[in-house]
Amino acid sequence: MDPTVLGGRLASSLVAPLLKKLFRSESPGAGLLDQPVRLAALVSFRGEKRTLDERDVQKLAGRIVAQAVDSPGEPPFPSDEQIAVADTLARRLLALGDLDMDDVQAVRLGHRELAKKLHYAALAPDGLSADSCHFLDHATEWACLNILEFFTRRSTFIARTLVEQTRSQEELIAKVDELLTRTPRPHARDASFERRYLRFVAERHNHITIYGIDLRDSPDRWPLEVAYLSLEAAGAEQGGLPEAPPGESAAASGATVRLPAEEALSSHDRVMLRGDAGSGKTTLVQWLAVTATRDTARIPFVLPLRTLIRVGALPAPCAFLTAVGCPLAPPEGWAERVLTAGRGLVLVDGLDEIPAADRHRTRDWLLALIHAFPGNHWLLTSRPTAVRPDWLAAEGFRELTLAPMRRADVTTFVHRWHAAARAPEYETQLLDALHTKRDLARLATNPLMCGLVCALHRERRGYLPTGRKELYDAALGMLLARRDRERGMGAVDGIDLGEEAQLELLQRLAYALVLSGRTEMSLETAEGIVGRCLPTIARVPEQRDAADVLHALMLRSGLLRQPAEGVVHFVHRTFQDYLGARYAVEEGHLDVIAGHAGDSLWEDVIRMAVAHARPRERAILLRRLLAEDTPRLTLLALACLEHAAALDPGVRAEVEERAGALIPPRETEEARALAEAGPLVLELLPGPEGLTDQEAHHVTVTASLLGAKEDEGALAVLRRFRDHPNLDVRRQLVGTWSRFDAREYAVEVLDHLKRGGLSVVCESAEQRATLQLMRPWERLRFDGPLTAAELLACVSEPAGVRLLHLWRNPVLGHLRDLRAFRSLTGLWLSRCTGTEGLSSLAELPLTDLVLFDRGADLTGLGTLRRLTQLSLDQDLPGDLLTDSLPADAPLRHLFLGMGSIHSTGLRGLSGWPTLRSLAVGVSSRRHLSAEDWREVAALPVLGTLRLYGRSEHYGFDAMPELPGIEDFEFPGDGDLGVLRVIASRLPGLRRLTVSEELAGTPSPDTWADIFPTVEIIRV
Repeated sequence: MDPTVLGGRLASSLVAPLLKKLFRSESPGAGLLDQPVRLAALVSFRGEKRTLDERDVQKLAGRIVAQAVDSPGEPPFPSDEQIAVADTLARRLLALGDLDMDDVQAVRLGHRELAKKLHYAALAPDGLSADSCHFLDHATEWACLNILEFFTRRSTFIARTLVEQTRSQEELIAKVDELLTRTPRPHARDASFERRYLRFVAERHNHITIYGIDLRDSPDRWPLEVAYLSLEAAGAEQGGLPEAPPGESAAASGATVRLPAEEALSSHDRVMLRGDAGSGKTTLVQWLAVTATRDTARIPFVLPLRTLIRVGALPAPCAFLTAVGCPLAPPEGWAERVLTAGRGLVLVDGLDEIPAADRHRTRDWLLALIHAFPGNHWLLTSRPTAVRPDWLAAEGFRELTLAPMRRADVTTFVHRWHAAARAPEYETQLLDALHTKRDLARLATNPLMCGLVCALHRERRGYLPTGRKELYDAALGMLLARRDRERGMGAVDGIDLGEEAQLELLQRLAYALVLSGRTEMSLETAEGIVGRCLPTIARVPEQRDAADVLHALMLRSGLLRQPAEGVVHFVHRTFQDYLGARYAVEEGHLDVIAGHAGDSLWEDVIRMAVAHARPRERAILLRRLLAEDTPRLTLLALACLEHAAALDPGVRAEVEERAGALIPPRETEEARALAEAGPLVLELLPGPEGLTDQEAHHVTVTASLLGAKEDEGALAVLRRFRDHPNLDVRRQLVGTWSRFDAREYAVEVLDHLKRGGLSVVCESAEQRATLQLMRPWERLRFDGPLTAAELLACVSEPAGVRLLHLWRNPVLGHLRDLRAFRSLTGLWLSRCTGTEGLSSLAELPLTDLVLFDRGADLTGLGTLRRLTQLSLDQDLPGDLLTDSLPADAPLRHLFLGMGSIHSTGLRGLSGWPTLRSLAVGVSSRRHLSAEDWREVAALPVLGTLRLYGRSEHYGFDAMPELPGIEDFEFPGDGDLGVLRVIASRLPGLRRLTVSEELAGTPSPDTWADIFPTVEIIRV
């Protein structure tokens, strides 16, 4: 029978009035005083106050069934089963009185579940048709639905329901509290474990270890936080770039971006980081892990692939910690919860350290994790040649490459290393060695090699191995064998090359490069060299060809790499020279080596050849160098002695004697000639101990001249002289600032100098910016256009400046703002066009003024009454010097440049009886007259007189006797008559300075005859 038809036949309007008779009338209240009201208490046919008996219920059921049968339409069941159906329905209704539940519980149960209980309480008799059974079930459900509707309309139902809900909630809360007390919440367990795990990660990875060297007195591991050095990572700029040209990759066409390596994941959540052996990849992984333990925003998982690959299948997140040997047991599902929440920092280290066959499944494993757990940060590290470029680019990985260490990085690394090793006393000496020894500097270009050099230097109490051969041997032993072995690395792709086999291949490749004069060779050429060498090498499987062996060599040796497609070169040029020299000596190619001595590119090859050679071979090479008889090769021979542990004493003595004539330089010309020998000289320059002041000065001259070619080495030499007391040495150190990095030179040299008698010159914006990093300077010179405001911004303490020299400054303008230099005693303005406002300087304690600008405004000069030194180089207005110069000033030194006295002559000069020194330039427009000479003669304390211009303009015939002049300078172009006049007019002369270029006609003997008691200086 269709249920919709049945529903129509059992309409609520018919059933409800009939069923209502089953229940007692309502009572007010919620029934809180007695036991909960049961259904048995509600039905009127149960209990002592029964109003309906079972017969009445049967009649009620019969009426319900009859109404359904009498309804229009098809009968719901066979008519002969009507009595059986009515009897069964009655028994089901009577079963309400037997149910052990209250009305609230019945409503919570629902009409269908209540009907099922009544169904099982009064089953249909056997033999009843399916239609009858179907009718009974639906009739019972409809009856139960109306019963529950009746319950919900009772006045006490709502109150009872609220009370029951409150009681249920209280019971539920109590049970939950008890459960939480007995069983910690999952997130609480996670948080507790994460605190323990982060402490474990920080302790496990907060150190740096150098593998492959034996250190007796030095630790083999240092705190990461102290020794870590931030390096740069470089990669193609992403976003906002034009499309690459056809056939060119985006990385090649885009600009290169550099950023601190530890920020690689700051703007991209997937990064593949490449780097050569020892470039700091694993150290960066450790640093990222340790720093992540501090902010706790991400949970680090450090996964070295060489460890994971040993256990077989790469681990799922639940096995991450077990796979890397973490002894902590996390709560079940913890790692997945971390990754699902996007809180993970997954650091997969060393793709190059697993066989090639495993790299593809490693990629599949990594990508499966990324797709399953989006939102986390992922870093994969590898050496450059392990997989092709853009190996993971399609999967959204950004490719970056660790850059070599720069000079500042090396300095920082050495400082931090020695701080970590608690050995600061060895730091400065090592830095000097790294800066002056070029091959050593080229070696220390990554953290691994820098660490090796630091460790060996400390191990030997501040000395690197005698002859750097020992250093290179230690480095090669570490790179080629011990480092991988001590880290648990096995063969690469089934090719297990021993240390000697690797050396044989590498030195042949190196010698080929040395002979060609290049640092790169084609991949095809390299494979050819390896192929010719393979028959002599054991332990290489027969099925492996030269390409496979070369690839394994590049991957694991750490000495070779491919900077571009199809190109091979050595990571360190110093290893190329060392290995090339080793092969040349083994093959007896001494003539080839000596024949290239004149080529500066072979300097290190020759030195390493001396290190590898036997004593007799060393003597031959050194004699060949001395035979050339050039300063550079003589000094090269001297440098080679460092590597010659055993040598003929006669050869050693000859080298030292020949070089001793060159070093140290004793004259400026010797210093210039020595500098022409090249940067090699920097390693050999002595001092400051054991040098005279003159020798120390010329050593600094040599190092300064080499600053443009080899600034690191030159700086290391000059740094040694920064505490020297000699003024000439200190002036040389100040004057060479422009050849070096402004900040570094200021910090390393300038700021340590004694300031007395020195002026520091700022020629660039970098130098001006660095000025504030140093202790205040009292004497400053600024070159170039600067406004007064910009000038003051450069100086941290203007009130401490006493001498200010401005050169080529056309924008200075009015001088009023210079009053901020309130202690200024000297102001020199050279080629500062357009300046004005000299009177505004009258408040300053100014005693020395220089105005070398023929267009300068001299208005107000007369107000500067404290001047004792005045130098001018422009035409003075008026008829007398007193018309423009400060008449009341106690001048002791006066310089009047060429053409200054066209209008005034020297009239009025006698108004400054305090003058001790006078310098005058005279041109053809105005000759000195007898009147001018009388003004000079009237100066009672004048002792120095300097004349510039041609002698014929000075009117020496009119020159009176000047007995007070002891120091006289003039061009020296006069004839014998002029010289005799000068000698007769200057009876007290002690020193005569003349221009050597113009002195041509009179011979030195003539000068000596005319001025027999005078010191003659030619300039």
